[in-house]
Amino acid sequence: MDINALFFTLAILVFVGMYLYMPLVEGRARRVTEEEHELSTLMAERDRVLNSLQELDFDFKLGKIPSEDYPVQRANLLQKGADILKKLDELTPDNTQLETETQVERAITERRAVITNTKRGLSDDDLESMIAARHRTRKEKSAGFCPKCGKPVLVSDRFCPACGKALT
Repeated sequence: MDINALFFTLAILVFVGMYLYMPLVEGRARRVTEEEHELSTLMAERDRVLNSLQELDFDFKLGKIPSEDYPVQRANLLQKGADILKKLDELTPDNTQLETETQVERAITERRAVITNTKRGLSDDDLESMIAARHRTRKEKSAGFCPKCGKPVLVSDRFCPACGKALT
């Protein structure tokens, strides 16, 4: 092996080692407060309870859980979930709740506007013009029907997509 190749390999190993070791030297690790740790723990517990509820429902539908045990187990899991959500509400600041409520209100307002517009609807003339425009675009694309099998064909088709007859 050539000495230059050896030095080159050694240099690359040193640079890779420095690159991997740099985050440890810089010490940029963010300190986690006790409140953040508790919040993270509660969110993980909430996810675990939700997964347990889904598994319980699935197992009940499959018949793995007796019908007399199912309501009790489900009620226990729901109570645990409610307790966790109460603790989460106590830990999270109120502005997060206000932001969520604002987003929900905005979504409801948008949905009501859409429903109101569809209820008012378009006039018959508007609908007829939209249908006519749609028919015009469809006529441009359609070339009629296959003479052999009767299936619809497009202008760009050279052969019938259903039976394969040449369209000339």
